[in-house]
This record gives sequence, structure tokens and C-alpha cells, in this order.
Amino acid sequence: MNFQRGRGYDEPEINLIPLIDVLLVIIIFLMLTTTYAKFSGLEINLPTADASKQAEQPNEVSVAVTATGQVLVNKTPLAAMDVRSISEALRRAAGDRQDPVIVINADAKATHQSVVDIMQAAQAAGYPHISFATQSPR
Repeated sequence: MNFQRGRGYDEPEINLIPLIDVLLVIIIFLMLTTTYAKFSGLEINLPTADASKQAEQPNEVSVAVTATGQVLVNKTPLAAMDVRSISEALRRAAGDRQDPVIVINADAKATHQSVVDIMQAAQAAGYPHISFATQSPR
């Protein structure tokens, strides 16, 4: 018994055109926002230098830090390791020299804090020029 004679049954259909358009927009967006590793295969040959060791500058103050945290200013050990005593020792070691360079020789196993304390002491003493000494590999 079909009481609706003029009305036929419509099959629902999926329109794929808007779906394809959305997918293409997503792909374009992903292509534009993706970063690529540009330097993954870049080979760099660094320059080398065969320079001889520079002569000891008279305007340098040498500060050494041992692995245990002992601080030596011009090979003289300090009793206290706080910033104030290191700063006073730097002033004494610099004497009346104008703008000395503070050279920090830190052991590889010295704590980072001890090196930072020396840098703070140099800043407190008014010596902005700090250098770090390294050794070449054997």
C-alpha cells in the first residue's frame, strides 16, 4: 500500500567534491608550515691555525680553579671562596694596572658555580675583560 504515488524514493548520495577541496587545502597548509632540515648534509671544513703560544701579557691576572673548588689568584691560594674575598684578591693582584684581563684557568671537573663566582668577583672589582684558558687536545 503505497499512499504517496507521485513521490519517489531518493537515494542519499555523498558529494565528494567539497571533501577533496578540504583535503587539498589541508595538504597545502601542511606543506607550507613544515620545516625541513636544510643543514642535515652540510659539510663544513673549519680553518686551522698553527700559531705559536702568545707571550705572557703583563696586564693579565691569572685565576685558577681546581677540581675541588680551590681558587688561586696569580698562584696564591685564597682562604675564602666567596665573591667578596675573590674580588679583593683580584684588586690586590691587579695593583695599579689599568684595565687588566682576568684569565680563568678552570679544571674540567670544577663546578660551574665556582667559575661564575669568579666572573661576579671580576665584575664587582670593575674588571670587565675576562678570558678563559683552554688546552689543545693531545
